[in-house]
Amino acid sequence: MATINDEIARRRTFAIISHPDAGKTTLTEKLLLYGGAIHIAGAVKSNKIKKTATSDWMEIEKQRGISVATSVMGFNYGDYKINILDTPGHQDFAEDTYRTLTAVDSVIIVVDVAKGVEQQTRKLMEVCRMRNTPVIIFVNKLDREGRDPFDILDELEAELHIGVRPLSWPINIGAKFKGVYNIYEHSLDLFTPDKQKVSERVEIDDINDPRIDKAVGEADAAKLREDLELIEGVYPEFDVQSYLDARIAPVFFGSALNTFGVKELLDCFVKIAPAPKPVDAVERRVEPDETGFSGFVFKIHANMDPNHRSCIAFVKICSGKFERNASYKQVRTGKSLKFSAPTAFMAQKKSIVDEAWPGDIVGIPDTGNFKIGDTLTSGEEIHFKGLPSFSPEMFKYIENSDPMKSKQLEKGIQQLMDEGVAQLFVNQFNGRKIIGTVGQLQFEVIQYRLEHEYGAQCRWEPLSLYKACWIESDDDEALANFKRRKHQFMAVDRDGHDVFLADSGYVLQMARTDFPSIRFHFTSEF
Repeated sequence: MATINDEIARRRTFAIISHPDAGKTTLTEKLLLYGGAIHIAGAVKSNKIKKTATSDWMEIEKQRGISVATSVMGFNYGDYKINILDTPGHQDFAEDTYRTLTAVDSVIIVVDVAKGVEQQTRKLMEVCRMRNTPVIIFVNKLDREGRDPFDILDELEAELHIGVRPLSWPINIGAKFKGVYNIYEHSLDLFTPDKQKVSERVEIDDINDPRIDKAVGEADAAKLREDLELIEGVYPEFDVQSYLDARIAPVFFGSALNTFGVKELLDCFVKIAPAPKPVDAVERRVEPDETGFSGFVFKIHANMDPNHRSCIAFVKICSGKFERNASYKQVRTGKSLKFSAPTAFMAQKKSIVDEAWPGDIVGIPDTGNFKIGDTLTSGEEIHFKGLPSFSPEMFKYIENSDPMKSKQLEKGIQQLMDEGVAQLFVNQFNGRKIIGTVGQLQFEVIQYRLEHEYGAQCRWEPLSLYKACWIESDDDEALANFKRRKHQFMAVDRDGHDVFLADSGYVLQMARTDFPSIRFHFTSEF
């Protein structure tokens, strides 16, 4: 009978993050392929079968080829239970990704060998740094022309502000790409471009083994030995603890599309990546091996199944054992809730689970009880922290185009806002609804989903705003005075908090100067 400590030790919960098009979803698929969770990769497109990537399952994602919602996938690999959270790379959905990073113990960053580190990757790395999350870097697309591996390493260090240590090394890149030498396991893998089969491994004793010369040719073998000597000279010896402390990022090279270099990454990852770690709550630190159950909702997703108007709340388990049909306390409301059909995910396929352990992600059918950030426990009053809403950057009025369908529109807006896709403010002056997002693409997604999932038509009207700020003050009179003076620019968010809609940076600056006793916040967590 496995104990809680055995279960914790075999869990690996991580997110894959990258800039769009670096190959993140492809890498996720190949990891699932090794876990035996899928048997045919989405890259297979014959004229009879056309499968899209396993982890992109919302209609709009299939059409546009980008991941807009975080998918959760669990599978077993050897003795390990692996939970992958595939995140949207597109920056318009950054908020979803930031929240996902609160639910993982480590991260794999995918970098395109030709493009190097891009804007979005830098931002996501900052979030990892804030939380001291260990990262492994996978440099992808080596079968295409790209930059010199040493240049890439320098750029990773400079741009991501972290030490790096290659654990595998490519033999040429692009058209001449011959394979990868696995520094971590001292083995050589030869590249055969094939999306379905895994390339051959040459058994060697050490780097001076003549079998290397035979496999890749003398010139390339000599270059490889020279490169490795340089690596040993320049980079410190790999030390697992400095990786776990988020000071060093191990680097692997490969081509996810051709299933190359992925197994090396996975084998090393399961050995060195951290098992579920303690989580800080407001009241105290929660250790994973405590007997009491605790977890928090980091994401809510509407319409996993378009035939049933259901939402699913994703709960990350922090401590203890989660059991189906047991009674748990929702700390925010004090209600006691039972879950008869909690699910585990393999992308879209979900199965009912009877029990789950720290590090696991469980989906709970939600009829409107949950909010992002909610804590569930066996009874203790604790609040997990670190799930902020950021102030949006774009705003539009949302109007109903079909008066017959106002109920559907209301419901659709409410469920999509529960997901945290965007934020809703109601203007106190004219009662109009304002949607705030971090990017233009979200307006399109909202409109599309309202129409296709709720049968509601909406139209957008322009609104030029600079910032929405949450306001508070210890001086009730000053607050009332401010709201009176600025009544045209006052709104409330979904929780009834006061929000000031500043239409320019100058107006905001003046408000701060004129009302010194009022605090202006740019995240909802204050």
